[in-house]
Amino acid sequence: MTILRADERKQLQLGLNAVVGLAYTEYPDLWPDIFTESPSEKAYEEDVMMAGTGPGQTKPEGAAVEYDDMFETFVSRYQHATIVKAVAITEEAVEDNLYLTMGSQIARSMGRSMKYSKELNRTNILNYGFAATNPGGDGVPLFSTVHPLGGGGTLSNMLATSAQLSEAALEQISIQIAEWTDERSIPVRAMIKKLVIPTELQFVAARLLMTPYQPDTGDNNINALFKLGTIRDGFSVNRYLSSPTQWFLITDVPDGLRAFKRRALKKGLEGDFETGNLRYKISERYSQGWTNPRGAAASGN
Repeated sequence: MTILRADERKQLQLGLNAVVGLAYTEYPDLWPDIFTESPSEKAYEEDVMMAGTGPGQTKPEGAAVEYDDMFETFVSRYQHATIVKAVAITEEAVEDNLYLTMGSQIARSMGRSMKYSKELNRTNILNYGFAATNPGGDGVPLFSTVHPLGGGGTLSNMLATSAQLSEAALEQISIQIAEWTDERSIPVRAMIKKLVIPTELQFVAARLLMTPYQPDTGDNNINALFKLGTIRDGFSVNRYLSSPTQWFLITDVPDGLRAFKRRALKKGLEGDFETGNLRYKISERYSQGWTNPRGAAASGN
C-alpha cells in the first residue's frame, strides 16, 4: 500500500487545526517485569539445562567412592525474528502537504506499532504458556504439573486445580514454589519477584498485597503475604494478557524467562527513482522464550 493525496486530503487544505489519533501518552515498557534481556551476536541462541550431582552419600570405611554424573537434559533455542513495519507515500502527497507533518506522523505511528508488537510478542510467552502445541525444551509447555527432571521425577509450576486470584491461592502456590528442587531433587531457593496480572485483577491484587491486615475479614489478623514479603516487588498490571482471570508469578531463578536483542530499532528512509515515492521502514530483531521452568508459576489453565 502507498499513501496517496486522497489519504491526507485535509492536510492539503488551509485551515486545518490539528491532526489527531497518532500521539498518545505512552505506557512504560511492561515486558521487563517478565523477562531479563541479553544481547546476542548470533543467528540464534541456545541454552542447555544441566543436571548436577546428586546428594552426597555415606562411604563405608575402606570402601571405594561411588562416582556421580553430570549431564545435559534438554536444549532451549531462541530463534531471532525480524519485526518490521514499512510505509510508502507518493511524491505528490509529500509535496502538497501544507503542514509538513507527514514525516513525523509516520515515524510516530510506526514507533507505536513496533512497541505494541514487542509487548504482545513477549507477553504471549505467558498467554500461550499452557498450550500443549507450544512446548519448551523439556517437551512440555511452560506451565505444567509434569516438567520432567533429569534425575527422575517431575516438577510442577502451576496449581493442580485452576484458582482465581485470592489469598489462599497465592499462599498455596507460594508453598509449592518453596518445595521446588533442581534436576537431581536437591531443594532450590526460589523467591517470588512479582505478580503479573491482567487489568481486570488490579483492584483484587491491591487489596491482597497492599494491606498489613487480612483482607475481607472483620478480624484483626495480619496479612501473612504482606508481613512475610512473599511477593517481593508487588504486582504488575499487563494489559496484553489475553485472559481476564489468569495470573502469573515471576521468580528470581536465573535463566528462567529469557529475551535476546539481536539488533536494536533501525530506521530507514529512501526515495524510489522511478515513482518518486518515499519509503519509510523501521525494524528490529529479537527473540523471547524460556529455559528454566522455575522462572515462573501460574494459577492454572
